[in-house]
Amino acid sequence: MAAEKPRPGPHQTPAEIRAEIERTRAELVQSVTVLREEVARHTDWRQWVQRRPLACVGVAFFVGFLLGNRRR
Repeated sequence: MAAEKPRPGPHQTPAEIRAEIERTRAELVQSVTVLREEVARHTDWRQWVQRRPLACVGVAFFVGFLLGNRRR
């Protein structure tokens, strides 16, 4: 876990506070970008099929079986 940064205090100048805000904003943008990439990677069905082709075929067969045999 990242070290906790000191909070703005009475001894910081407005320029230092603005710089800290910009650093924090840049870190937040980077974190959100990494999170989006992770979510996209984990939810991409092509990756699932590529990594586990037999399991995906089995699931597709099972879902098709359930849908085909339900009562109308």
